[in-house]
Amino acid sequence: MSMSASQMRRSEVGEVRPSQTLTTYGVGSLVDLPNLSVIVMGLDDWPISHSTEIAEERLLLSAQSILGPQVSRFLTPPRGPESMGAQTNWFDESRQIGVPVAPFPRWMVCSRCRLLAPLKSGLFEAKVYPYRPDRACYVHNCTTQGRAPMVIPARFLVTCDHGHLDDFPWLEFVHRGPTDCNGPLRMYEFGPSGEMADVSIVCDKCEKRRRLAEVVGPIGSKNMPQCNARRPHLRDHDPNGCDCDSVRPIALGASNLWFPVVISALSVPQAADELGRLIEENWAVLEKAATIEVLKAFRDIGQLKDLSKYTDDQIWQKLEEKKAGTASEDEDPDDLKSPEWKVFTNPANAKESRTFKLRIVDPPADFTSYFDKIVLVEKLREVRALVGFTRIMSPRDFDNPADLPENRRAEISRKKPTWLPASETRGEGIFFHFSEKKIQQWVKKNHAFEREFERAHIAWKASKNIPNPELGNPGIRFVLLHSFAHALIRQLAIECGYTSASISERIYSRNPENGDPMAGVLIYTSAPDSEGTLGGLCALGEPDKLGRHIKRALEKVSLCSSDPLCSEHEVGGGDTLHGASCHACSFLPETSCERGNKYLDRAALTPTMERTDVAFFG
Repeated sequence: MSMSASQMRRSEVGEVRPSQTLTTYGVGSLVDLPNLSVIVMGLDDWPISHSTEIAEERLLLSAQSILGPQVSRFLTPPRGPESMGAQTNWFDESRQIGVPVAPFPRWMVCSRCRLLAPLKSGLFEAKVYPYRPDRACYVHNCTTQGRAPMVIPARFLVTCDHGHLDDFPWLEFVHRGPTDCNGPLRMYEFGPSGEMADVSIVCDKCEKRRRLAEVVGPIGSKNMPQCNARRPHLRDHDPNGCDCDSVRPIALGASNLWFPVVISALSVPQAADELGRLIEENWAVLEKAATIEVLKAFRDIGQLKDLSKYTDDQIWQKLEEKKAGTASEDEDPDDLKSPEWKVFTNPANAKESRTFKLRIVDPPADFTSYFDKIVLVEKLREVRALVGFTRIMSPRDFDNPADLPENRRAEISRKKPTWLPASETRGEGIFFHFSEKKIQQWVKKNHAFEREFERAHIAWKASKNIPNPELGNPGIRFVLLHSFAHALIRQLAIECGYTSASISERIYSRNPENGDPMAGVLIYTSAPDSEGTLGGLCALGEPDKLGRHIKRALEKVSLCSSDPLCSEHEVGGGDTLHGASCHACSFLPETSCERGNKYLDRAALTPTMERTDVAFFG
């Protein structure tokens, strides 16, 4: 991670894991370093010469449907020599390779004299330590005694629902509108709470004073100016402007300041023959072969060793066939789960590859009527790509990233992106194919339960000002599958060797009226390591072990430590979108859940203290 700013020379200021550049510290997010805060810059500033291309055809088509056909590839975040194990030279140009960041917010506060001023004022001095990048900071020479005190970022910003972000308008706030007075300003805090209401801003020049309590709460938004559509990660203002009436103040470390819009796909073999599968695995190289001569050149330099037993003509013929029919016209590029569902539900016909391997096992003896089959996914590969981000509103409020309104998804580059940051992980999992007959019988006899979630869905989306709140209701089929996944993940995490934050879910749910029905759950773990995982999750998928874990999972969710309050929780009201579920019994970390711990109710699985009439495993 390198910094680029006018007052601080280009220098390394910290480290994050490559996978975090998609999930936690992606474009437009704020990174809280020990002594300052920085914002991750847009793709226009990324040095991609040290990135590696990742191929995943289905995911690329989905990205193109969201961002446009100009998106042509996925790239890993740039890595410097240190992360690749090379000898470190602290003064080498290669030390500047990394994800670019810039100081933000631009307003800083002196820890001693409480001076509040922007970096462009020249009052603060940058300090960079090549051997200790974590000590990078700004100082204020406000005293002649001892070391110059450090300045810290002003911990309040302003943002809007369209993803714009800016410094808090300190000058305008103190002077209650546009002013010619330029301070200096000072920030004082009263009380130990550190709350926004206890902060007061004072102008030394005109002695005007104002407390931040005036912008707290719903009434406080009336005291805020109109959004200026600033995009600090792109160093510009949105050319389309912003139609928000006002902006809202937000704390620097708020959890709703940045949400990634990520699309993901599992690499499942689509080709029926071995040559087709090998071409899919080497697609990152082969798609650049415009002519058979280029293909021969690639083979001459040893880039396609997997295809050594095939001739150039055979490969080229197959390559032309693939390019001619890359995507079927009846396939929805945004529907990434249907091809995976077809493979998982027909494991006998699934072809094994270097990154994909399935093994069918019998359902546990006590659950044969509930599951059609259990499939152990001994090898899998997942590719994730960042297509944008949101502020305030989470993209998990929508069924699919493609459903997110375009004006709510912030851009990650000034021009239309031609590439996207992506990560590739490998791992293992267990797939549960639920009995469709059993599911339909359960749904048919629980119409009242269905209506409860339908009303809750509409009320919740209406409270979030999401257009057409009646759309996108996944139904109680999804509630059942989702609740089962959460219960089992919490149980498997005890023995499999992975934390619950390392285990993810992938829910395959589709009601019959929307097409071919789907009812399945994939519980999997993946890691960026090239060798994947050690098999701890698949080992628990054997019938004798899996049956025991399913029983324990159902026993645990039948009674919660927060009962009777948890079991009495009603779906709806606009505040929540879950029934009998809480952190003590059902909720999972953000990294594991597809829908942000919504559409959950353990009463759908097993009888609870409050409800016994809707249990699927009753």
